[in-house]
Amino acid sequence: MPDKQPAGAASDPNRSAKARQLLGMKGAQAGETNIWKIRLQLMKPITWIPLIWGVVCGAASSGGYVWNLENFAIAALCMLMSGPLLAGYTQTLNDFYDREIDAINEPYRPIPSGAISVPQVVTQILVLLGAGLIVAIALDRWAGHEFPTMTVLTLLGVFLAYIYSAPPLKLKQNGWLGNYALGASYIALPWWAGQALFGELTPTIVVLTLFYSLAGLGIAIVNDFKSVEGDRQLGLKSLPVMFGVTTAAWICVLAIDIFQVGVAGYLMSIQQNLYATILLLLVIPQITFQDMYFLRDPLKNDVKYQASAQPFLVLGMLVTGLAIGHSGL
Repeated sequence: MPDKQPAGAASDPNRSAKARQLLGMKGAQAGETNIWKIRLQLMKPITWIPLIWGVVCGAASSGGYVWNLENFAIAALCMLMSGPLLAGYTQTLNDFYDREIDAINEPYRPIPSGAISVPQVVTQILVLLGAGLIVAIALDRWAGHEFPTMTVLTLLGVFLAYIYSAPPLKLKQNGWLGNYALGASYIALPWWAGQALFGELTPTIVVLTLFYSLAGLGIAIVNDFKSVEGDRQLGLKSLPVMFGVTTAAWICVLAIDIFQVGVAGYLMSIQQNLYATILLLLVIPQITFQDMYFLRDPLKNDVKYQASAQPFLVLGMLVTGLAIGHSGL
């Protein structure tokens, strides 16, 4: 007689798939009927985390953040703008323009599965965009900016999101430009927002975070491995399509590691040796997980690798922000 399964064991995979679906992760399933859950799935909450964290890093590097209720509320509002509103806008827009390729790679996504209509998707895009701009204007007024820095940064992010996803440019068709634009949007832009909100956005910060975004390019490449087949069929030149899976995996991990080491070298050059050492130590577990998971099978282990290695990368970003704030640059 076969062993009985524990009560609820059979439903665990189903619950896991529903959680993945709600967060916008790979490995979801179709069948959700709640319109608000469907809208949330379009916004891919899992992608909000690096933007929210980027605001934290910018506030830390500004040297002007003081822990009080007002600053905490303003930082939270900036995180709302960067994550749920603008990242949600970006992801919904991307799904709108990717509905054909998603029908091949991820047919469970809300649009190709028919769970939500195209007019409903367009409405969601416009509402998120409008709300993001309203918050940006409010943040500029709070900070007393003579030049509307937050509004301009928001418009820049909106523009990058559009040309990344939409024809005729559709930067994501080019593995290099598309992935760097994505990396910069997820590292540099929210960092600039946090920096400008509580301090001054300097050329040094702009250059450093754009350099750091080359590590973000590597993170963006990881997302290409889940859609190799569809990209190939539709002629999208992602790096796994152009160079093959193995070579693209090496390009990915080298970009992630080399540019973090480069940032550590910069921190040493401004006499922030302790922070530089911590940053280098945080690269070591990333290399370990790259060898354990990603380089061995990037198609199978992309999500597992991101879950295990990315926390060390984002901690390294905060270490860098604290170092800059401490140095007074």
